Amino acid sequence: MSLKQDLKFHNTLFLDRDGTINRRIVNGYVGSEDNFEFLPGVLEALYKANTRFEHIFIVTNQQGIGKEIITEEEVRQVHQYMMTQIVKNGGRIDQIYVCPHLSVFNPLCRKPNPGMAIQAQEDFPEIDFASSIMVGDADSDIEFGNNLGMYTVQVRENHHPLVSEPDTVVNSLLEFMNMVV
Repeated sequence: MSLKQDLKFHNTLFLDRDGTINRRIVNGYVGSEDNFEFLPGVLEALYKANTRFEHIFIVTNQQGIGKEIITEEEVRQVHQYMMTQIVKNGGRIDQIYVCPHLSVFNPLCRKPNPGMAIQAQEDFPEIDFASSIMVGDADSDIEFGNNLGMYTVQVRENHHPLVSEPDTVVNSLLEFMNMVV
């Protein structure tokens, strides 16, 4: 059976941002649209996702806010720029959930903790995590999805070695969308 058939009833897509949608800044933070760079094929992938998924969410840890390196307003502006480009290219994101807190405090909202998914489910009660897919590049993304019973996909853009085991490994978001759309 193909992945497309296996996942045909999965109708909610959760996406990490840095390293999945845009190029990750190693040891840094995306603080403006000038340093926000979509990864190759992402806009096409999000167009395809728009045709396939009932809900599409971004769940992103942004502890640069907690470190006072970037502001919440700068992150909002980056997201506004990102959303404008996504919509202009026929894609959509239903909601962006951000955890601005430092990892040392282990807040509920910070992946791999479930807070952002729980918030999405409160906002969209029809979400069933067992019918959801989590796509990300880092261990925390895969652990987040695994903990909630989601199907997990690792984007190996940065070739992060993982401790958590994803269900599928791809080289890009577009590669995964081509497998399921």
